[in-house]
Amino acid sequence: MGSIALQFGVTVDQLVAANPDVSPNSMSIGTELKIPSDPDNPTGAPTSTPVPAPVKQIECYPAADQGLWCFVLVHNDTSNVIENLSAQVTVLDADDQTLASASALSPLNILPVDASLPLMVYFPSAIPADARPQVQLLTGIHLEPDDERYLPATLHNTLAQVDGSGRNAVVSGTIRLPESANPAGLVWVAAVAYDDSGRVVGVRRWESTAGIVPGGSLPFSFEVSSLGGEIERMEFVVEARP
Repeated sequence: MGSIALQFGVTVDQLVAANPDVSPNSMSIGTELKIPSDPDNPTGAPTSTPVPAPVKQIECYPAADQGLWCFVLVHNDTSNVIENLSAQVTVLDADDQTLASASALSPLNILPVDASLPLMVYFPSAIPADARPQVQLLTGIHLEPDDERYLPATLHNTLAQVDGSGRNAVVSGTIRLPESANPAGLVWVAAVAYDDSGRVVGVRRWESTAGIVPGGSLPFSFEVSSLGGEIERMEFVVEARP
């Protein structure tokens, strides 16, 4: 969305707000976008309210290049899958003046029932150590139970092997698809690392286009690193599409 926003002279935040049903992570060729003309009301219609989903925490970590990574942990305590979650993260100084503001996006398009995922945002400019973040949900919609764009994939035998430093882990497992499902053409797995205090310290997405046939399975293995303290536990969320 960044290049499209630049082409039309709007911000990425305004473009995301104008298109809450479009995932910036997986736009395909031919996707139609609304281009906002009024930043205060980008859709030209009454502002929609995102699905109420509790924000469990927001954790920020300095990067090696003096930038800042922020994770906004959102939990789905509703009875339906939530799609296209995003949030606005604003970093304030000690005098409550805005230092930076940007949209945080999820590593997956969906957040299953009773699952948690961090929305992620990176601020490239140097942020003072005493700065504090604020968060507001921007988008999030409930899916109908029979939505055919997502398949009922499940995770099995997940494992996290943490190295001696405690800050790097190799995660692995198997994705399975029931025999009654349609074949999967695209599969994503998000692995979220937590420290011993339950704070999100890292997240990474693995993806495959190898596909899964009905009743079949697909193994995965990848590395996750911590931006904070030592990794105590991992949580996994899977998404599969035709």
